[in-house]
Amino acid sequence: MRFMLIRKADEATEAGVMPSRELAQAMMDYHEQMGRHLKILGGDGLHPSIRGKRVTFKHGKPVVIDGPFAETKELVAGYTLVEADGWDQVLEWAKKWPCILEEANATLEIRQVYELEDFGDVFTGDLREQAERVMVRE
Repeated sequence: MRFMLIRKADEATEAGVMPSRELAQAMMDYHEQMGRHLKILGGDGLHPSIRGKRVTFKHGKPVVIDGPFAETKELVAGYTLVEADGWDQVLEWAKKWPCILEEANATLEIRQVYELEDFGDVFTGDLREQAERVMVRE
């Protein structure tokens, strides 16, 4: 099963505050240790929303909105995508998040990623083959 650990944004991440060397080292150590128990499929920090854009659709037509976006607590500052045996394993690692310095008040959201099988008969035959071609995975 795949899961995404989502690091929610806060005032510091939205202000573009860079991590201290100590925090960067703690995050690298954390991910290195996690990678010994879970398969890490990807992960990155995201630039503040002031550098982002949103595309919304009004009556089927795209409308581009420049950042920053309100409601900082609803924004994403970064993510780690992992493969795990189940929720218990992912929660165990989420609870070990390095809460030092500016990360002491971080919020993580964990979401399970849909697999093609979760969609039942929607992705069968040619549509499944196309999805597998498009979604390149190691």
